[in-house]
Amino acid sequence: MGFVFSPGSIVRARGREWIVLTDSTEDLLRCRPVSGSDVDEMTIYVPLELSPVEPATFDAPKSEQIGGHENAVLLRDALTLSLRRGAGPFRSFGQIAVEPRAYQLVPMLMALKIDPVRLLIADDVGIGKTIEAALILRELIDRGDVSSFTVLCPPHLVEQWCDELENRFHLRPIAVTDVSARKLERGLPSGESLFKTYPHTVVSLDYIKTDKRREEFVRSCPEFVIVDEAHTCTIHGTGRHQRYALLKRLSEDENRHLLLLTATPHSGDVNAFYHLLALLKPEFGQMQEMPETERQKLRNEVLLHHFVQRRRVDIDEWQDNAIFPKRETADVTYRLKGDYQQFFEEILDYCTNIVTEAGNDETKKRRSFFGTLALLRCASSSPAAALSALQARGMTSKCLDVKCFKEEENLGDGGDDFDTFENRVMDKEPEIAAIDDLEPEVENDSRLSKLIEKAQELRKGTEDSKYKCLQTQLKKLLEDGFRPVIFCRYIATAQYLAEKLQNTKIKNANIYCVTGLMAPEDRRTTIENLEFEYRQGKTPILVATDCLSEGINLQNCFNAVIHYDLSWNPTRHEQREGRVDRFGQPDHVVRALMIYGENNPVDGAVLDVILRKAKEIQRELGVPVPIPGNTESLANTLMQAVLIKRGSDNQAKQLVFEFAKKADEFEQNWKDAYQNAKKNKTIFAQRMIKPTEVLPEFKKSLAAMGTQDDVERFTKRALTYLNCTPKSIQSKLYQCPLSAMPMEIAERLEAEGIRGSSITVDFNFPAHAKALPIRRSHPLVSILAESMLEHSLSHTDMDIQDPVALGRTGAWIADGIDRMATIVLARCRHQLTIQKPNSPITLVVEEALSLAWLGKQTLIDGLDVVQLLQKQAIGELPQNVRKRKIEEALGFVEEHKADIESYAQKRADVLLEDHKRVREMSNTRFISRVSYKVQPLLPVDIIGVFVLMPKV
Repeated sequence: MGFVFSPGSIVRARGREWIVLTDSTEDLLRCRPVSGSDVDEMTIYVPLELSPVEPATFDAPKSEQIGGHENAVLLRDALTLSLRRGAGPFRSFGQIAVEPRAYQLVPMLMALKIDPVRLLIADDVGIGKTIEAALILRELIDRGDVSSFTVLCPPHLVEQWCDELENRFHLRPIAVTDVSARKLERGLPSGESLFKTYPHTVVSLDYIKTDKRREEFVRSCPEFVIVDEAHTCTIHGTGRHQRYALLKRLSEDENRHLLLLTATPHSGDVNAFYHLLALLKPEFGQMQEMPETERQKLRNEVLLHHFVQRRRVDIDEWQDNAIFPKRETADVTYRLKGDYQQFFEEILDYCTNIVTEAGNDETKKRRSFFGTLALLRCASSSPAAALSALQARGMTSKCLDVKCFKEEENLGDGGDDFDTFENRVMDKEPEIAAIDDLEPEVENDSRLSKLIEKAQELRKGTEDSKYKCLQTQLKKLLEDGFRPVIFCRYIATAQYLAEKLQNTKIKNANIYCVTGLMAPEDRRTTIENLEFEYRQGKTPILVATDCLSEGINLQNCFNAVIHYDLSWNPTRHEQREGRVDRFGQPDHVVRALMIYGENNPVDGAVLDVILRKAKEIQRELGVPVPIPGNTESLANTLMQAVLIKRGSDNQAKQLVFEFAKKADEFEQNWKDAYQNAKKNKTIFAQRMIKPTEVLPEFKKSLAAMGTQDDVERFTKRALTYLNCTPKSIQSKLYQCPLSAMPMEIAERLEAEGIRGSSITVDFNFPAHAKALPIRRSHPLVSILAESMLEHSLSHTDMDIQDPVALGRTGAWIADGIDRMATIVLARCRHQLTIQKPNSPITLVVEEALSLAWLGKQTLIDGLDVVQLLQKQAIGELPQNVRKRKIEEALGFVEEHKADIESYAQKRADVLLEDHKRVREMSNTRFISRVSYKVQPLLPVDIIGVFVLMPKV
């Protein structure tokens, strides 16, 4: 008769012991070795085993497995740091390769208290929304609440999301784009959805939003959906409306989890914001029309459980503000001179004439406004951008007109082609399109030929004072140790700058250029190459367009931003700077420089009308406010400002008079936007969860799984034990030789990309950019901990030469104690059963226990034992005395097995309360239909027994 093994039990098969995992059946056992890691998991088909699978017991320590004080501390740390399914309030901390900050747990705690999860995370750029969302996902998976998920995001972020989930959260989703979907579907049976076959996916929004694919996706959509850059899924515009229609269909399933992420939830459109909220709960969409008392009640009682928005200043109360660098900003100026100044004057004259000739024809007037602004922007950017725009009409074979933009990229932004052109000119789009950095085409005109000739001469010449200004600032930044990203508005400008900088041959620097003409995978490859060369000692300089200003993380290599071209949308300036000024930036200071022309009327207009007003509002509120009103009002205001600077000729005076009314309207829009943002900052502030609620849970989880101090102590001691002694470079930064590393561990490290004769490691956060950031779940830590624990538990005699194994018993004279102490290091497995309607879930939770008896009576546990174990060894016992003390201690532990099991039961009760506490508070629907049970799996595994003797 066969055995039925429950999760957490130990079995013997194929000559070794295994722990049975969840999802096992009577015939199929999912197992991992008792002394191994999750990498060694396998499935055993019981009927085909040559030797029967039988229950097994864990071998207790033997008196022959002797080690000293260093061994004991290493063993305790290896035991704790090898846990992957640890106890504490959260299930996921052992499965992630990042140590979250306490403030990043707030969205997860909010999510755990609502069922289904419907949450809008609107934290500021760089605070860590991706980490916050992935924490929620990983925790729900490890709690057994979720088994399938998808991330919907703009196409250029698909691979980044896949990497983030795999490298930091041990999840391996499949990328689904227009190209990859065709390959994935080839191997599927007819009619089978790839979302059923691949339960973990990251999907391009532009691929999935179309009517045909949307319906298929809705039918087979996973239970948990994350939507990144959710502000691009509004109700306005064909493409965005399609996205919104998709999300609305998904939200109609009341059991589906939906997590929306955006740093700009309002995007200047209050209606769009309330439509986003309606995806969480339909009644949120009606809040705008509700009476104030009703709206306030709904907001305070319901919305605050579903909406979280923090700015950098909001992190101060979390005692964690040091993780963000100080941002130093400055404006630097240049003056148009010589031929370039004359060229710009001629461009202005041309534009003034075009606008005047439009007369009272509204259609012509509108086109003239934006056409002239487009040309002025290009001329302000660089001679190369001006030349490209002026020549665009002759390049129709290269599909540079607006209609081709839409068709090629499937943007579907709605309205006619000129609406798209208008939005691109004004930087109004809430997302960065792949071709958004191309120079706009202007109307064909015979008067352009002379301007084209001058632009060609300037493109080849050396009179570009704007570029010379960049050279000066770049030299200063490099001398001060900064590594800049230079953001340009247009591809032609980026290529022009990269070419000139490469010809300059800056010492020890590599110049890279990334634009929207590159496929997303090519951009990623460029950034990876850049990071690799930086680690080899090269200084990186990156010239990029705004295709890199959204969603791409550049903080590993760069700590400065230069706005070579002013964006006409303040949000884009924040997005650019947020690429380097963000969570995980290793440098304490980042710099941001904004270049503009003193005598360039276009730059002056943008500064006065847009950027400086936006900065004043953000300084007052601590919140960036999107551009208010429509683009036509803004265009009128900018044209007014530009033409005033042209002089007092009759044309300018007439145009100023016509534009005055629109300028006043735009000014009022700014004031209204300020008041709305001020009101919303108060209305939607996150007040539900405070640091006093989160910090205890955070610290308890860290204590259960190992703190950063534990990680540093173990890693340095383990490397030293293996003859790879770290050499201190500066505080918490070490150089570690690897040449003496045992072959087995070296091979495992190499498989994780850790290779070479030596490595540099950093225990600080953020870590030095050229060092490995060593946190609890870094492969270096997990491989060392798992290897040392496995070898220690596999050897019964320390006389057998094994450079990795640690002694499981020991006795020595310790400093600072007044009576004998018997220390027990143990591992306890608990079965956590979650009883849901018709679907019970059983999880295995592991816990490292530290117990000690002082004398023969007093029992202490936890950190008190850790502190006791760390007391310095000041003397050895005679060999015969040491052996006798160890054997007496082993007998004492055997006699007190009932006490140890009683303690394990108490820990199970604590685990139950921890698990329930973070779930039960705000959702009676969830509480009423779910129950929990935790029981220890006995006997407890005794890992080590050590005796500390007082000095006589």
